[in-house]
Amino acid sequence: MKTMKLIASIFLVAFFLNASGQSQTSYFITADRVFDGQVMHEGWAVVVEGNVITAAGPKEKIAAPPNSIRINYPNATLLPGLIEGHSHMLLYPYNITDWDTQVMKESDSYRTARATVHARNTLLAGFTSSRDLGSEGAGYADVGLKRAITEGVIVGPRLLVAGRAIVATGSYGPKGYDDDMKIMMGAQEADGNDLIRVTREQIGKGADIVKVYADYRWGSNNEAMPTFSVDELKLIVETARSSGRPVVAHATTAEGMRRATAAGVETIEHGDEGTVEVFQFMKEKKVALCPTLAAGDAVAQYKGWKKGAAPEPDKIKKKKESFKAALQSGVTILAGGDVGVFTHGDNVRELELMVAYGMPAMDVLKSVTSINADAFHLDHLGAIRQNWLADIIVVAGDPSKNISDLRNVKLVMKDGTVYKNER
Repeated sequence: MKTMKLIASIFLVAFFLNASGQSQTSYFITADRVFDGQVMHEGWAVVVEGNVITAAGPKEKIAAPPNSIRINYPNATLLPGLIEGHSHMLLYPYNITDWDTQVMKESDSYRTARATVHARNTLLAGFTSSRDLGSEGAGYADVGLKRAITEGVIVGPRLLVAGRAIVATGSYGPKGYDDDMKIMMGAQEADGNDLIRVTREQIGKGADIVKVYADYRWGSNNEAMPTFSVDELKLIVETARSSGRPVVAHATTAEGMRRATAAGVETIEHGDEGTVEVFQFMKEKKVALCPTLAAGDAVAQYKGWKKGAAPEPDKIKKKKESFKAALQSGVTILAGGDVGVFTHGDNVRELELMVAYGMPAMDVLKSVTSINADAFHLDHLGAIRQNWLADIIVVAGDPSKNISDLRNVKLVMKDGTVYKNER
């Protein structure tokens, strides 16, 4: 037993040393370009002291603090830490293990152990914050994951965590099983006034966000249809809002999106069948869209689509059309790929598709930094600005011209602590 404890202690020490999570007093960082969350600058320097940015601007006007560590990255771009808008830390690619098997057969402890790796890969890919929209059946394991990251037990992005998605009775989950069997579902059923109790229960168990399915595949032909009424959705929104928490809605149909928007949710996730009219309604009500392009792209390939060699499936064509409508409408567009459907650490895949589907690269950079920070109420994040938190990444190249340069991460700093530094 003593030997096992000693081995475990040595393993933990080695892990933290490898994480490079050793904070330095101050840094004077320069790169060819600095993207401040809104504008690209040349010839800037950024000063970090402790966990705060204390200066940012033209390098000839900024003095390096005494004894600061000077780091220069030529042919590179410094940016705010990227913010993942839609992730599932406890899921992993469906072409490895399908969703039903992960949720219904794998233990919560196994899934949580995998999630610690997912969190680390996300951070090292340059995503220093992530909105985690549910553990999909593993209870509140992601609340515990958030705590472990916050307390420094494991390495990962800061998390905003949703509880189990709230779904209408009979609309969700595996179907076709004997009714006498209790089948694990990735969500929590509720209806009518019971929605108030369920929302409060999720808040009490540590959820930062309340997620609801405004529609799901429960139509007569298994097609997506709205689930909750506007009044039911308002019960959830009003209850969550009284605790200072936002509600986000999974919605793929135009009517589901309209109902959720009318009820006062803050973001619509997916929006596959959105129209210009619906997106304009969202813009009017200050509801943002998180399109999750990469999830549909990944699932289509899992189902056999040979991307680049075969014609695009209808769902991909329709997604492109709805994304174009969103761009035309002027609705706020967030960056979030539904990662977990595809590999954690491959988060840039969503940003590449946003560009491929017609969004300018500079707008994508704003979306994954300052716009996401504002939408998710992440104060003092998403920008390179004096007195803001020192969440900084450096990538080789210029992602405003080639968004894929975001894959070439050289430096990752979260809260002033360096987790990756390749020079």
